[in-house]
Amino acid sequence: MTEAHPVVVIGAGPVGLATAAELVRRGLPVQVLERGATAGAAVAEWGHVRLFSSWRDLVAPAAEKLLAATGWRRRDDDAYPTGREWVDAYLAPLAAALGERVRYGAEVTGVSRLGRDRVVDTDRGAQPFTVRVRTERGEERLLASAVVDASGTWGSPNPLGGDGLPALGERGPGLADRLAYRVPDTADPAVRARYAGRRTAVVGSGHSALTALVALAGLAADDPATRVVWVLRRGEAGDAFGGGADDQLAARGALGTRARKAVEAGYVETVTGFRTAEVRAEGESLVLVGDASDGDARALEPVDEVVVLTGFRPDLSFLSEIRLGLDATLQAPVALAPLIDPNVHSCGTVYPHGAVELAQPESGFYLAGMKSYGRAPTFLALTGYEQVRSIAAALDGDHASAARVELTLPATGVCKGSGLTDPDDATEAADEGGCCGAPGPTAVDLVTPSGSVPTP
Repeated sequence: MTEAHPVVVIGAGPVGLATAAELVRRGLPVQVLERGATAGAAVAEWGHVRLFSSWRDLVAPAAEKLLAATGWRRRDDDAYPTGREWVDAYLAPLAAALGERVRYGAEVTGVSRLGRDRVVDTDRGAQPFTVRVRTERGEERLLASAVVDASGTWGSPNPLGGDGLPALGERGPGLADRLAYRVPDTADPAVRARYAGRRTAVVGSGHSALTALVALAGLAADDPATRVVWVLRRGEAGDAFGGGADDQLAARGALGTRARKAVEAGYVETVTGFRTAEVRAEGESLVLVGDASDGDARALEPVDEVVVLTGFRPDLSFLSEIRLGLDATLQAPVALAPLIDPNVHSCGTVYPHGAVELAQPESGFYLAGMKSYGRAPTFLALTGYEQVRSIAAALDGDHASAARVELTLPATGVCKGSGLTDPDDATEAADEGGCCGAPGPTAVDLVTPSGSVPTP
């Protein structure tokens, strides 16, 4: 590592800030670059949603030590915060404790080696990284001894189209304000008015989709004119509801149970085996048209709104000059991909991994956090915290500590053993970094999401 330059961390979310805390603990210089105006800017966008994990698993050990010096006190370990509470009670104070090491309004637009493009081998490893940053004052270049990309996947939601491409018409004029790619905050009067008394299609089978179903079912219970259509690519709902009481994350299991009850109570209509090929406007309504590859094109009944919750993918556009070794399927580090591939296993657990599995052909460059999972689902904060503890140790030359990776994650209670029956389920199953669960309590006892129920 080039000692004269700091380690640059991309993203001031939970994993990015934990990276900085680990580096500070080891006395290494660090600069965190955050595109948003505040710490946890992406988390704040789903601030109305509760997490699967309790406070016990949401505070990074190195971060807690840094915060303790400021007089900070952690919340009740058994409580489940919303995203907004996570930001206010933990991420914002942590960023404040890191001080000038965190810069806001700093968007990374490129990463490379100083004086070396992707092709050049000569003295490549001896050169510092150059990080191109866009701010309100214009562009600038920072030099870094190492780079940890913890920018997540929140900004790159998967499209509506069943083949991974935008459905025909999805990006067309006039439809942008009718398609949403986030869980609706039905406690917001404006959002509530948008969906109440209307017919909404929720596309996706993962935790985010279940959360949306629970929230919209609450509206349907209050206003019988509200209709919810759950659109699944898979042939049946099957284990989309999760492990229920068998889930070691009780809140995650509770979410699936509430969603199942909402369906059984008739608040949610289910459409299975439908892969969207086109979305088009017909008068004031929207019509989803299915893929005709197996027969005639199938059109669903018109809806007023569409909520697209089909997972996320990493943005690799600003890493074009970095030598990456990514799995062809998941776009995750090659050594990590077999451990998390939903086509191979579906237990929601992951084998211990750290700097070794996350290392790239570009020495000193790491993907961490949700971005390290590429298109794989169900990432938990605990995973990210252990990843960056190992990475920081490796950057400090403490290879023994970097290799001692211990991580035990709670199982989902749904383990098919042979992985996904439908490869498309891999993207639908993804949530926003393993951190998003049920919304706050609704007025419907049947589907009330008390506590917490993800991570995205």
